[in-house]
Amino acid sequence: MTTIRPNNHKAIFWISVLALFTAAIANAVRGGASDLMKAELFDAAHAATSGQLIATALGNAFLGFAISLLVISPLLDKIGAKRIILFAAACYVAGPALILFAPSAGGFSAVNTALNAGMILTGFGWGATEGSINAITTTIYPEDKTGKLNILHAWWPGGMIVGGLLCVALFGAGFGWRTPIAMIMVPGVVLALWAMRYEFPQTESTVAGIPFGEMMAEPFKHAGFWIFPAIMFLTASAELAPGAWVQVALTETVGMQGVLLNVYVAAIMFAMRHFAGPLEHRFSDMGLLWMSTVPAAIGLYLLSTANSPITALIAATLWAIGVCFMWPTMLAAIARRYPRSGSWGIGIVNFSGALAIYLVLPEIGKIYDEAKIAKAGGQAAFEALHSGSAGMHEVLAHAAEVSFKTISVIPVILFVIFGAVWFFERGKNTN
Repeated sequence: MTTIRPNNHKAIFWISVLALFTAAIANAVRGGASDLMKAELFDAAHAATSGQLIATALGNAFLGFAISLLVISPLLDKIGAKRIILFAAACYVAGPALILFAPSAGGFSAVNTALNAGMILTGFGWGATEGSINAITTTIYPEDKTGKLNILHAWWPGGMIVGGLLCVALFGAGFGWRTPIAMIMVPGVVLALWAMRYEFPQTESTVAGIPFGEMMAEPFKHAGFWIFPAIMFLTASAELAPGAWVQVALTETVGMQGVLLNVYVAAIMFAMRHFAGPLEHRFSDMGLLWMSTVPAAIGLYLLSTANSPITALIAATLWAIGVCFMWPTMLAAIARRYPRSGSWGIGIVNFSGALAIYLVLPEIGKIYDEAKIAKAGGQAAFEALHSGSAGMHEVLAHAAEVSFKTISVIPVILFVIFGAVWFFERGKNTN
């Protein structure tokens, strides 16, 4: 399959980078501000279930991500990539605005509804971003899909670094959670102004003359295609779910803000994703993913037992090395094996990853809440504990340990699955 690279392909690539960078800043800020939002909006009246409530709100950003991905991916060329990028920019402004409005919405139900609606709308922007930029990148760089997608997605941890440090700086200066949430709008406006200046190319499958109906049918012609959404469900759960949860779960237990762990992890991922292309050429995409599961599993397990900044950083290092290649390499894997599925095939795999976090995060919050209540000796005993007391610290440390040990099982499952796929494909000489 051949494509004609547009003359403005470098500008289009960097607009795509900014779109993903903005999504990452929004994700980092949501996670970094989550404990303050939980304290203000949920702890006073719903302390026993506050973990699940904030986890559900965070998870709803992924629901918006999943919904917009599913709708936009097959319609990318019909709607136009430029319109979709502009829609994403609008969501990066309107979503945070709705979150800021939530505390003044009225009673608890209205507050919770506005908060979750703002999360979903922000997620729409993220889904519109992922639903367009990945297919665009594989179109303008068809000869190096894995390498270019990993470089593009290096700017996800880049945005996580900026968003995380923004939270640390603003909170340290005495600002509340509203200020960093409001600052998500700034790159959203810049994205809109920049994207307006350029025309965007059609995707690889459309340029190749593949009819819309054939693109839609392509995944259903190959039974092997569906192993990739299933794998993506698990890889996303191992990467993004813990990242969204560290501020809530680990800030109390490791003696440092969880958002700083996310910044540290993001820095490692930013650097390592620039080397994905050469590693993939040497080991194959499945081989690279298979090897990644070992440090991911060890790192997540060690996070469950971390009780100091040093032990947390050691665990986070292993976790970062393990998960850094997973998301973009999964997208490249589907684009390389099933190019005729176009943006639809990439979108299905992306949708699976987004859906995973939407489903997994509330469950992690529920596990966390159940563990803290059980450790305290019941809901009444938990509610009698004072914030900042030794008893409360012990209860929350136990809850964090249980929630992260549960997640650490996922890379172990992936070790088996990636190994089986790699072995099968090597046997068929496809790599």
